[in-house]
Amino acid sequence: MTPETWLFAPTTNANHTTGTHHPETAERTTRIVSALRHDAHVQQVCRWGTPRPATTDELARVHTQEHIARVAEASRVAQAQQRLVALDPDTVVSEGSYEAACYAAGAVLAAVEAIHQGAARQAFVAVRPPGHHATPGRAMGFCLFNNVAIGARHAQHLGFPRVLIVDWDVHHGNGTQDIFYADPSVFFFSIHQFPHYPGTGSQWECGVGPGEGFTLNIPLRAGTPASEHLRAFEAGLETITSRFQPDFVFISAGFDAHVADPLGNLNLTDREFVHMTHLVKKVAQTYSAGRIVSVLEGGYNLETLPQTVRCHVVALAGVANDVSSVGKTT
Repeated sequence: MTPETWLFAPTTNANHTTGTHHPETAERTTRIVSALRHDAHVQQVCRWGTPRPATTDELARVHTQEHIARVAEASRVAQAQQRLVALDPDTVVSEGSYEAACYAAGAVLAAVEAIHQGAARQAFVAVRPPGHHATPGRAMGFCLFNNVAIGARHAQHLGFPRVLIVDWDVHHGNGTQDIFYADPSVFFFSIHQFPHYPGTGSQWECGVGPGEGFTLNIPLRAGTPASEHLRAFEAGLETITSRFQPDFVFISAGFDAHVADPLGNLNLTDREFVHMTHLVKKVAQTYSAGRIVSVLEGGYNLETLPQTVRCHVVALAGVANDVSSVGKTT
């Protein structure tokens, strides 16, 4: 039986270099991919898909032409001058960054296409640079292009009109929110530490115009207990599905809400990430024939991140309905 869960990880991930001591390092995806490829259980229940680059036209469904050109030009300058180019205080571009960013977005598109074609039911996409802070016209917060937003527009292009994006990164996905804030066809749900970077994501931010009511933010104080975090997450999903039944589901899968992550102050463990995965999967099974694309966002503890992602992938593949495999390797 062909596995229904596909994994995507462009080799260009490593081409985006960020310099010494930057937390968003190529080692993040290198370690994740190594953990997944060397896990016999993952290999049994998943298959690897082939990424492709996003075209300029596909990027432009979300981003301005000026922004796309700015990122491309920054990479050319980085190559010509053999240095990193800063687009904001946290976000740098190297000579390989534009190609890596195009493949990061394109890997999400390839995952959407595999599901559209019936070859896959769900997918996990291990890509960098991450995307959820990137707005239509600005790179910020380590993000160049908004991978999940580009994927959502592609899903709509392929005939899935109503899209749910669940963002559980410790940081608010301000870029994704900006892109869909007035759009009732995409429901954006973010649960995150607040106040925290980038300073957005209050409970009062709920959309504008026709998009009013199609953004749900659940801000959590630093140190929120994991049990409270989970209850809020589940209540959020229940609120959403009472009025919005998605045709396709995306997860902005940041793992920096992990208790051991250096860039956050929340208390989730692998067990909670597995539980959240099951909750989102239940929504997808109920309303969208199981269609989910999960896309890596944050997660910066190199010691814990690979195992947390493994637990998420195993839960996404649906090989167990509990968390008995958490913490175990094969």
